This record gives sequence, structure tokens and C-alpha cells, in this order.
Amino acid sequence: MPHAVLAHTPRWLSASHLHPQPGALLRDWLFDEGSLTRRLTELSAEQFSVTPLSEGWQVLRADECQALGVAIESLGWVREVYLRGRGEPWVFARSVAAREALEGSGFDLSLLGSRSLGELLFSDRAFARGPIEVCRYPATWLPAEVRAEGLWARRSCFSRGALGVLVAEVFLPTLWQQFETAQP
Repeated sequence: MPHAVLAHTPRWLSASHLHPQPGALLRDWLFDEGSLTRRLTELSAEQFSVTPLSEGWQVLRADECQALGVAIESLGWVREVYLRGRGEPWVFARSVAAREALEGSGFDLSLLGSRSLGELLFSDRAFARGPIEVCRYPATWLPAEVRAEGLWARRSCFSRGALGVLVAEVFLPTLWQQFETAQP
């Protein structure tokens, strides 16, 4: 069974290891180091919202454990949401933090509700953002209503002391449609 799990684990790559390079628009969104929440808010003409899908304690995936530097099968807080523009799900986001680091950190992910985690991380200067990595996100990891093969995703780890919050963002086709309809 481990081989089946490994076969579906994506290879997260830095910009310098990504060949061939995606087009300019996609590359701009994947590697932008600013707040995605702010960017989506602007693109949606202030019609941005967060829809929580699920959150709670779960065994973290192997790639998440590796990125957070914790033992495989560690328990962590997992939060999955849609970032919506004009009511449409534009981005699927999955944020995780290892239980040992989260407990006692004073950072309670369970209190976010429909607030943006990204906005909170960018407004707290104690958090430092690690490098951005990208991949083609496994369709099986997406909610059924947006499941598609080959969608681009990015992730980075926001650190504050011993606490690491790994944020993965999957760009959905509905986001790219905004650019098609904006063309004259």
C-alpha cells in the first residue's frame, strides 16, 4: 500500500527547478509573494469571501510532515477552505500545522471561522514566509465539486518560532475564467 500513496504524492518544486516554465500569467500568480487574499479581493472588486469546508485534528500527509519537519503520520490541525471571488470558488486552500508546535503557541486556528488565514499571517510580522513551491495538485486531494486533473498549486510555510503553518493553494479553473472574460 505505501507505493500507492507515494505514486500520488506530488513533487513540490521551486521556481528554479520548474521545467518547462508555465506561462507568464500563471507564473505571476504562482510565485507572487504578496497576500493572495488581497490580490483576490482586488480582482473580485471587493467581493471576496472564505468558505470553510472542514477543519480539525488529522494525521498529516507525508509531504506535509516532510515540509514541517515532523515525523511521518504526525497529528496536526487541518483547515480546508474555498477562497471565493464574486461567489465562485477561485482557490482551494489547505492549511496545516503540527499539533506539538501548535499547542502552546498562542495561535488558535480553530477560531478563524470565515476569516482569511492568509490575511492573518501577513498582518502578523512575527511570521516569516518560507520559499514558494509549486506542483500539479493530485485531483484525489480536491473536493469532489472542483476535482480536476493537472491543476496548479503552490505552498509555503509561515514560521513563528517553533510553529510552522503550511499553506497550500490550488488555483481553480473559475479563477482563470476571470481573465478570459476581462479580455475586450
